[in-house]
Amino acid sequence: MASAFSHAIAAVAIGKATFIKRVDWKFWLLGMFCAVIPDADAIGFKLGIPYESVWGHRGITHSFFFAALLAVTVNFLFYKDVKPNTGRWWGLFAFFFLSTASHPILDAMTTGGLGVAFFAPFHNERYFFSYRPIQVSPIGVAKFFSEWGLRVIKSELVWVWLPSLVVIAIVEVYKKMIKS
Repeated sequence: MASAFSHAIAAVAIGKATFIKRVDWKFWLLGMFCAVIPDADAIGFKLGIPYESVWGHRGITHSFFFAALLAVTVNFLFYKDVKPNTGRWWGLFAFFFLSTASHPILDAMTTGGLGVAFFAPFHNERYFFSYRPIQVSPIGVAKFFSEWGLRVIKSELVWVWLPSLVVIAIVEVYKKMIKS
């Protein structure tokens, strides 16, 4: 998996690129939450759930189905004032869906694990992308603050943070240009 920090910065880049008007702290925090929460399935290791199970790590919570379900849930719980099936509702849905879906996409570019079940619960086959430049992050805070964690941060700076910051900068420049 990529680190929680990199999943969160990816959500910020996605949020900047959505051009949704009237966003507040709730928008950003929920986007980062959506990007990080798929790794809650790591608790399955402690519960004895096999990694390769649909309920295991990188299983159903790393699927596009879960991303859609979470996006709808976030909209209904936190954006009750936004009328369903409106442009704003769909814009928020897209942001939360893409923030959540960015998680398994980044994980499929890592150097470890058993792959990602993009299509669970309908199909539990695990996938990686053919190009996997991101060092897999250790599970657990203690292991993250080690030489392994430093290698992860270095690879994520290049493959996640730099591209995210470029997207953020381009969008900011573009927004300033269209306001002029």
